[in-house]
Amino acid sequence: MAYPRNLLAPGERIIIDSNPHWKALLGPILVALVSIGAVIAVWVWTGSASMSDGARTTIGIVVGVLATVVVVWWAVSPFIRWASTHFVVTDRRVIYRSGVFTKNGIDIPIARINTVQFRHGLIDRMFRAGTLSIESASDDPLDFDDIPDVENVYARLHEQIMEHIDGESGRRSSRPAADPPPAPQNPPADTEPPAAASPA
Repeated sequence: MAYPRNLLAPGERIIIDSNPHWKALLGPILVALVSIGAVIAVWVWTGSASMSDGARTTIGIVVGVLATVVVVWWAVSPFIRWASTHFVVTDRRVIYRSGVFTKNGIDIPIARINTVQFRHGLIDRMFRAGTLSIESASDDPLDFDDIPDVENVYARLHEQIMEHIDGESGRRSSRPAADPPPAPQNPPADTEPPAAASPA
């Protein structure tokens, strides 16, 4: 799901737009598969066991309700949170949005970024994901986990920072030099000599 373009400033250009890496969904997928497997196993067991139809129906309903709650809470909800989480880099800022009913947002202007770092362990390298750490002026570093292709994101964000620095340097050098202050003017000299004093 792409980040809504109508939330950008006029003329703002997106460089990177991504959701968290799909490995964040491995746990919810596993929960869904186990729940479905449990429902099938119970259905097979109740079909082969000697019990009344009422007991079989009751067990089926209880297991079905429990499986539905588990799948919705531990599988569907994480997927919705994943789909509604955006990590966006534009030519002006870094944008992070998350949440469905309660929205959380972080905006970091490119001009305020001091340091960018990334890290990924063995598992992250296998999935080509990692954590991106951004330190901005007067703020503690912010860590963004499960960033897909984190090395490429790091390189492109660093490129935007350097372009901003170069642009600022170019604008400063292209400013016209201030005119020097005018030289002080000497007072006009008297054109007539002062009159001589008359003798007493």
